[in-house]
Amino acid sequence: MASVAASAFFPVPSSASTTSSSSSTASAKPSSISLGKGPDSLDSRGLIAKSVWLWLRRLASEGQCPESHEGQRVQGRVENRQAKVEDGRSVLPSSSAPRTFYNQLPDWSVLLAAITTIFLAAEKQWTLIDWKRGGPDMLTDAFGLGKIIENGLIYRQNFSIRSYEIGADQTASIETLMNHLQETALNHVRCAGLLGNGFGSTPEMSKRNLIWVVTKMQVLVEHYPSWGDVIEVDTWAGGSGKNGMRRDWHVRDSQTGQTIMRASSNWVMMNKSTRKLSKFPEEVRAEIRPYFMDRVPIIDEDNRKLPKLDDDTADHVRSGLTPKWSDLDVNQHVNNVKYLGWILESAPISMLESHELASFTLEYRRECGRDGVLQSLTAVSADCSAGPAELPIECQHLLRLEGGSELVKGRTEWRPKKHGPFPAGSP
Repeated sequence: MASVAASAFFPVPSSASTTSSSSSTASAKPSSISLGKGPDSLDSRGLIAKSVWLWLRRLASEGQCPESHEGQRVQGRVENRQAKVEDGRSVLPSSSAPRTFYNQLPDWSVLLAAITTIFLAAEKQWTLIDWKRGGPDMLTDAFGLGKIIENGLIYRQNFSIRSYEIGADQTASIETLMNHLQETALNHVRCAGLLGNGFGSTPEMSKRNLIWVVTKMQVLVEHYPSWGDVIEVDTWAGGSGKNGMRRDWHVRDSQTGQTIMRASSNWVMMNKSTRKLSKFPEEVRAEIRPYFMDRVPIIDEDNRKLPKLDDDTADHVRSGLTPKWSDLDVNQHVNNVKYLGWILESAPISMLESHELASFTLEYRRECGRDGVLQSLTAVSADCSAGPAELPIECQHLLRLEGGSELVKGRTEWRPKKHGPFPAGSP
């Protein structure tokens, strides 16, 4: 095929004409060589054509050559190096053609590898470039996991629901969705270039040994994704009062755009050493204010007062809950998602079987260390054991240390499951 392609550019002369041309060329002076009259011509068209011709010849010869027992390819056009006898002495033949740029071109595999390396390096430099505010939207993760949109004010990331993230209802657990919210928040800070030494802390916060702690979380779940679904999470930040920050999330189905969940949270700063709340330093405010989005909260704030809950008013109590080492984050306190799991520990099984969590509001009062022993208290607004309910259920929750200090107070709302409870042992 290479020979056929080459002949389209270079008519192959006959043997007679070749001999005649060779003798005439040998007797001619270099100045008498006319441009464009043979394969050795040096005009631009001849240079391009000759390079293509030589490459095709090389490919053809390499494709027809067997491999030696050492695994090396024997070049079909390599000259015969066996000794010849001239005038009674042994000599090696000289090369039939001078070593020029054309006959020393690299193999196609080497050339393609070089081109691929150049393109990959260029792509990496582009994807890892520092984002500048006011620039165009760009992909900020080299593997396509997340990107900055809306002039750098919103971070978007996709997640695929894994088999180990679904529960007995064959849908993603609420803890899975909450972990995705936390992941996108941290990635937003990192991709905006504001990640300091702490867990989500900015450089100015790190200088002052400050960390973020959540004080309130509101979540509305419209439906739960299933195994294999891909969800799209958008997150952005804004101001909240004099010493706080608000962060919102909008979770959608990446294929249909249907809303899966909306969430809003309030955050304040705490000194990592003293564990006391801190005011909002002006240096930190100036650092993050350009990334605040002027937008109303995605959820109307639930300002209803959470009722007092104790042993006398609680319907269900679960004691002896202790944090594991894996429950601690890098700031040496229990991750806020774990508190939700502890709260649900005291929810009645009958309600979990017939209803699904539709919304919740949590107010964080105090952090839990690794040596804490906790109690989970729940008060239910209806009798869940009286058969399958068709009405929503509201619950009040309290998570406290066994010594009595309140950690988290909350309210949850539950709706009947559309598909009904799954029987035990169902796939």
